[in-house]
Amino acid sequence: MPPEAIKTHARVPSTTRRRRIVVAMTGATGAILGIKALIALRRLNVETHLVMSKWAEATIKYETDYHPSNVKALADHVHSINDMAAPISSGSFKADGMIVVPCSMKTLAAIHSGFCDDLISRTADVMLKERRRLVLVARETPLSDIHLRNMLDISRSGAIIFPPVPAFYIRAASVEELVDQSVGRMLDLFDLDTGDFERWEGWQTGER
Repeated sequence: MPPEAIKTHARVPSTTRRRRIVVAMTGATGAILGIKALIALRRLNVETHLVMSKWAEATIKYETDYHPSNVKALADHVHSINDMAAPISSGSFKADGMIVVPCSMKTLAAIHSGFCDDLISRTADVMLKERRRLVLVARETPLSDIHLRNMLDISRSGAIIFPPVPAFYIRAASVEELVDQSVGRMLDLFDLDTGDFERWEGWQTGER
């Protein structure tokens, strides 16, 4: 092959891409956390890949004024939970991480055992094996020893367990402020600053 042809067929370096985050929503209570995370990521110009379980859709309709179609419209790409051939199911797909919000104990157990029978658990498995950031916003209380063992094992494998514990020190005037604080802290784990919540700066003068 002549040198000219080699130069013509040389691989052109790819341009800098947007950051990519996979967002998975399961049927645990706290659907608004996933919705607010999608809104924040959209505002931050992060490319989102959304997967929702059947019970996540039911919970969205029960707990919020959103319809699942409205939530899907917030994402750049939406994948069926049954599509095991989706791009995000492969380690060759370049993603900057994944957040399961909210994360049910069923999904947590599936990730713990490596039982990848749907796209959410498969993609989480990929994040672990590729050493990428995986955040599980676990929603359950009280926690049984089974839940705790699963969380500990997954944490040892590299995932971050993030129970959305309300920060009372911000003295929130509404549930929405508590939600914004939790979502902001979740996205901090991906080095993304929502700017939507008050950060702790120590005791203020005059406070007790």
